[in-house]
Amino acid sequence: MSEILNSVNQRTQLVGENRLELLLFKLNSRQRFGINVFKVREVLQCPPLTSMPKLNGLVRGIAHIRGQTISVIDMSLATGGKRIEDVENSFIIIAEYNSSVQGFLVGSVERIINTNWQSIMPPPKGSGKASYLTAVTEIEDELIEILDVEKILNEISPVNTDLSDDFESTIDVENETQQKIIFIADDSSVARNQVKKALSALGLEIELAKNGLEALERLKEIGAETGDVTDKVGVLVSDIEMPEMDGYTLTAEIRNTPELKNLHVILHTSLSGVFNQAMVQKVGADDFIAKFHPDELATSVQKWFGNTK
Repeated sequence: MSEILNSVNQRTQLVGENRLELLLFKLNSRQRFGINVFKVREVLQCPPLTSMPKLNGLVRGIAHIRGQTISVIDMSLATGGKRIEDVENSFIIIAEYNSSVQGFLVGSVERIINTNWQSIMPPPKGSGKASYLTAVTEIEDELIEILDVEKILNEISPVNTDLSDDFESTIDVENETQQKIIFIADDSSVARNQVKKALSALGLEIELAKNGLEALERLKEIGAETGDVTDKVGVLVSDIEMPEMDGYTLTAEIRNTPELKNLHVILHTSLSGVFNQAMVQKVGADDFIAKFHPDELATSVQKWFGNTK
């Protein structure tokens, strides 16, 4: 127990400091990629894979690891590259996204580096909508690419963004709070659209931001106009992992800014694990919702708007 608590304390020191740790890996080339260590459960040499009928073409097989059956996704194939051929000498990154566990087949795994979100930049504008990049950073004069894993997973198994019929029957669109907006911050275009689609049924105006810094700047603009951002914005739904400024730091900045401090903040993320509750409490978020459960997210939003029958 003491080891777990020490680990939690070490991780929570990163909160409010806009820092993260990246596990670096390669696929089929010299290009390095990064994945947030918080997502990673373990890394191991690829075990024997079992083929199964009707698997998605990007899934190389099923692995049985520590009593659990895990789908193994070829990350090179999934991002438009060539399949990884030397499977026996390749590695699997076991990671948890959106409350489920997946295995990512990669060519090699290198090391963990400690960096900050200010050094993590949005992908180049010319990368286009088809790009699988969600961010880039430079380490030792080399460009590190961070993949939009949520986009990859959604292509393999699309997320249902519809509210349930039972939930929709509770929505009252005739409400004075309709004049306020829902503000959504997420660096993944797929995730932004998923949240927007799920919450559109509430009949509220929605504004989007691509990262925490963009969201903070826009919220400050609104706060300067109104004196209190909550006069116009009802709630912020923010991802945690975002370039330039993460969701934890965004929340801490909101709490430390007089015009913004009363804003209700919901952290909505594919991150999970024992560290999150300590982090949420430290930065002062109002709620923490794991991706992606439309009814649960909409319920949390409605709690601050009160627009139910």
